[in-house]
Amino acid sequence: MDAILLNVSGNWGHFKKVDTNNNPLTHDFITKTALIGLIGAVVGIERKKMRGIFPQLSEDLLYGVALNNPVKKESWGFTLRSVKANVEKSPWQFEFLKTPDFDIVLALKDDRSKDVFDKFMDCVENSKACYNPTLGLANCPANIAFIARGNVSEKQMGSFKTKGFISKHHQIEIGETFDFRIGFERIPTYQNDDFWTDPAKYADIAYCNGGGSSFVSNGEFYNLKTNAGVSQWYLI
Repeated sequence: MDAILLNVSGNWGHFKKVDTNNNPLTHDFITKTALIGLIGAVVGIERKKMRGIFPQLSEDLLYGVALNNPVKKESWGFTLRSVKANVEKSPWQFEFLKTPDFDIVLALKDDRSKDVFDKFMDCVENSKACYNPTLGLANCPANIAFIARGNVSEKQMGSFKTKGFISKHHQIEIGETFDFRIGFERIPTYQNDDFWTDPAKYADIAYCNGGGSSFVSNGEFYNLKTNAGVSQWYLI
């Protein structure tokens, strides 16, 4: 499978948990659905057209994330103004990620989305974007940096080492050099053509909180081959 390794970072990020509407909380890292939205911005797909493309890209792409910075969250208040006259302003608290920084692997599983995927790779490699990419909200601009193009193997089973997230159900080997914290998240992986997040298609994830690598004794993974060598990633 064709693949790209890139870095996405910014000063702030907010990847909304859909079950926290009144005072929105954020996931710990960029979700697959948020990344698809970022792809749409980079390649210039308008929101109306994205309705039909969201479920397609959810199925046709695989992604993995490594967190380069520890997860730090801060809450900030915003005053939202109603479009109706004579309605009181209502302050909301939003939870934000501070200095999010992710290495991301994106792989093409189905050639149905090859045109979008190839255009995204070209844009990232040439530092171009049709619309301003964000980390979840318009006031959270994203910095996107190309690292390498590569190829991802078919799914493998066995022991592996990765700096990316893994399944919550993978068995992690803890040795004397285990000196980092493990975080846990439940993240969305699919949206339909009405931008509705399917609750049946969430993934339970464990991740190294800001550096380090996980050693998994047995489980599924993929090999990513680039000019820099071969690395192992769990992709969803």
